[in-house]
Amino acid sequence: MLGDDAELTTAVLAAQDGDELAFRSVYRSVHPRLLGYVRTLVGDGDAEDVTSEAWLQIARDLDSFTGDADRFRGWAARIARNRALDHIRMRGRRPAVGGDETELTGHAAESDTAGEAMESLSTCRTMELIAQLPQDQAEAVVLRVVVGLDAKSAAETLGKRPGAVRTAAHRGLKKLA
Repeated sequence: MLGDDAELTTAVLAAQDGDELAFRSVYRSVHPRLLGYVRTLVGDGDAEDVTSEAWLQIARDLDSFTGDADRFRGWAARIARNRALDHIRMRGRRPAVGGDETELTGHAAESDTAGEAMESLSTCRTMELIAQLPQDQAEAVVLRVVVGLDAKSAAETLGKRPGAVRTAAHRGLKKLA
């Protein structure tokens, strides 16, 4: 995972030039926070799918992105938010159909699933608590605290003023405390 904004900015630029390893680094750095944000919007059940759709669009449109690490996180969050809102609208139009997981048995994971699960337990509980907040507060808290956006970038993502985002985040954090 990339340690700071300069490294993320460098990796984004390299990914735009077609460097697959750089794109993997960008993904590993941004994905956990983006997934957490999407979970607050659509819930646990659909968050992985919606976030995957967002990453498909991010990969497809990466050449059109300009900016630094913070702008990239904001841009990615905006794409994820739009995919989540589309998903919520579509979910209201069609009934959910259950899947069959039997075809997945016997396929090994590429990573240490048990270790990742243990690491994410506290994160999952935190995201569950955040998801109980009113939507404006939950989104503001996740974008500011989890995704790490400044008030201006979070406001652009949500289509609000930076002051409104700061206020919603403050109220949400106060409720969580």
